[in-house]
Amino acid sequence: MTITQLHYVLAVAEYQNFTKAAQKVFVTQPTLSMQIQKLEEELKIQIFDRSKKPIELTDVGRKIVHQAKNIVNESDRIKDIVDQQKGFIGGEFRLGIIPTVMPTLLPMFLRNFTNKYPKVKLKIEELHTEAIIEKLKEGHLDAAIAATPLEQENIKEWALYYEPFVAYVPPSHPLYPNKKLNVDDLNIDQILLLEDGHCFKEGILNLCKTNKTYEESSFQLESGSFETLVKLSNEGMGMTLLPYLHTLDLHEKEMGNLKMFEEPAPARSVSIIFHKSELKIQIIEALHQIIAGVIKGAIAFQNVKIISPLHKK
Repeated sequence: MTITQLHYVLAVAEYQNFTKAAQKVFVTQPTLSMQIQKLEEELKIQIFDRSKKPIELTDVGRKIVHQAKNIVNESDRIKDIVDQQKGFIGGEFRLGIIPTVMPTLLPMFLRNFTNKYPKVKLKIEELHTEAIIEKLKEGHLDAAIAATPLEQENIKEWALYYEPFVAYVPPSHPLYPNKKLNVDDLNIDQILLLEDGHCFKEGILNLCKTNKTYEESSFQLESGSFETLVKLSNEGMGMTLLPYLHTLDLHEKEMGNLKMFEEPAPARSVSIIFHKSELKIQIIEALHQIIAGVIKGAIAFQNVKIISPLHKK
């Protein structure tokens, strides 16, 4: 039994297809099939049921895959231990970022990070929080940047910054004359929201549900981007809430529609998160240092109230 064979088994289990799995591990399909067959012969069992389309794991195969993930992850970390001992900051690093953070934060730190740590090969993926948590637990991500707290067992959270919610209120809206808003002013039926899957939407619902009842059927307008929400708001379709960093790119005329909240302002905590067994701590620390450094010039808010991104029933 070899680590390479276990890598092949995990690839087939993930893609449920020998050809696709071979492409992902950069070997020919006959080579991959032969190595898995040799492992099955050695163990005297069938890991995969090849009669099913797509290929399925056998009962014992599921148990083997579960153990193989642990073995492969631990073997991959041997190099991490050596790198950490040498103080080397380099190699591949897989980073997930939620969609409501990616467009504002990434341009702020990416060039600084790649210039300072040219030996790190960042592989960045935009993912919703649910997918990030799953990929961290499965070992498919080294770290992620997400809204917290997430209250996930075995997932560590290092806060990067606290980003206030800012109301975008068009002149036609009843709240437009207010210099500042209070959470009690919000009417959830008049707030344009992001579509399902965005944790910022859940944050808004949690913020409003502390004061008002919410029924999902009352929402008719939902969008995948803040830019669309702002345009809809400008058309008189309602107000919306934005993360503070998203307000920095608005046109000068639109800036006049922004309303801050009375302190403590509702805010989200944005953190770098990673599995507790992660050994690429030197890269995580480098990311944390770079991001925390560049963000200081953009966000100086301290008196805030953190709103959970978790769905509250």
